[in-house]
Amino acid sequence: MQVTVPHNWTPRNYQLPLWKFFEEQGKRGVAVWHRRAGKDLFAINLCATSAVLRKGLYWHLLPTYNQGRKIVWDGYTRDGRPFLDHFPDELIESKNNTDMRLKLKCGSTYQVVGTDDPDRLVGTNPVGCVFSEYSIQDPSAWDYIRPILAENGGWALFIYTARGRNHGYEMKTMAQRNPKWFYSELKAGDDGTKRPDGTPVISDEIIQDERDAGMEEELIKQEFYCSFDAPVVGAYYGKQMMRAQEDGRITAVPWEPTVDVHTCWDLGISDALSIVFFQQVGMETRFIDYYENSGEGLAHYSKILKEKDYSYGRHYAPHDIKVRELGTGKSRFEVGRSLGIKFTTVGKHTVTDGIEAVRNWIPSCWFDADKCSRLIEALRQYRKEWDDSRKCYADRPLHDWTSHPADAVRIGAWGCKRSLGKGNKPPQESTVGDYDPFDY
Repeated sequence: MQVTVPHNWTPRNYQLPLWKFFEEQGKRGVAVWHRRAGKDLFAINLCATSAVLRKGLYWHLLPTYNQGRKIVWDGYTRDGRPFLDHFPDELIESKNNTDMRLKLKCGSTYQVVGTDDPDRLVGTNPVGCVFSEYSIQDPSAWDYIRPILAENGGWALFIYTARGRNHGYEMKTMAQRNPKWFYSELKAGDDGTKRPDGTPVISDEIIQDERDAGMEEELIKQEFYCSFDAPVVGAYYGKQMMRAQEDGRITAVPWEPTVDVHTCWDLGISDALSIVFFQQVGMETRFIDYYENSGEGLAHYSKILKEKDYSYGRHYAPHDIKVRELGTGKSRFEVGRSLGIKFTTVGKHTVTDGIEAVRNWIPSCWFDADKCSRLIEALRQYRKEWDDSRKCYADRPLHDWTSHPADAVRIGAWGCKRSLGKGNKPPQESTVGDYDPFDY
């Protein structure tokens, strides 16, 4: 059997340098290309070609499973050709629509994957990975995969548009400095960003049409002009976190041993559980540490707390921590107390009110850039959900990896809201003493 790859596709002139880099056995590439520059189509053809040359597992990773299906698995070119047609029929042995997986006759496998559950990525052995829309992915996914590729000599390609000075910006900055990495940045109107017929992929007229149709200027700067300085559109705390960065409040923040360390929790069970560690020093709130895990019971988190040298004050948790579970008949409030964690339950409130409390809190907050890096990233990106049917942002948060750390901070903000600016002893909203009048 003879097959030709790429299949009925030729890289555009501005895509050729990146294609040649991987063709010559390059291992790490970053492409910050404007919207509609053909990033995912390029990536599919790179995977198809690589799969023929080296037998193995190839992943096309999107921020969520649903995005992977919509953008790639069910995606079409501007001419109406399915993306998957770039794998020749002669090469395909089987197609699993449920798992979005192609098994190829050459022995390789191509699969579209969501990074919304990074734990599922553990235990596999991909030899080629595309991180599509990397700037809005959970950055921990790359941390899971990079040791695998380092060991098996596999390659990774990161394709995305700008989304503020987040992990995508850090990736871009690193790639620009690292001679072993390839970096390409293409803005709308750059020389060479044209189709074979000479027409620009994105013309000034197209951009103006989008502007006239109501597209926000910040989004235009991100999507078409690769601006990392524009605030993330729809982000709840984007402006506050940008100001914190400008003010130098994201830096090394030392732990003050003479001051109590308080924690605020977002308690998941099967999904992530987040703990934020902070101190109140005068008018300042200092975020000094952060911990996140999933699939563990409270005993695990009690152990984590005890392993740290902190002297603890309040442990803020949402009000529903007192709900008794049907299986055990005990609440997590009671289980926590048996493990030495005396939770302070925070009063019920709307998410909207909680978000406003966080917005008012951040201007007095300092963040340890190292220990709280994931927390900082989450607060920068925590944003409204996009309503695709109405073509606008919905009045509710998007539930993704940023939700858990952001919700933990919201619990802390609401728990501390009456004491901000009144010293370093946050108020107690419910009793946490050992005495229980109903325990007899």
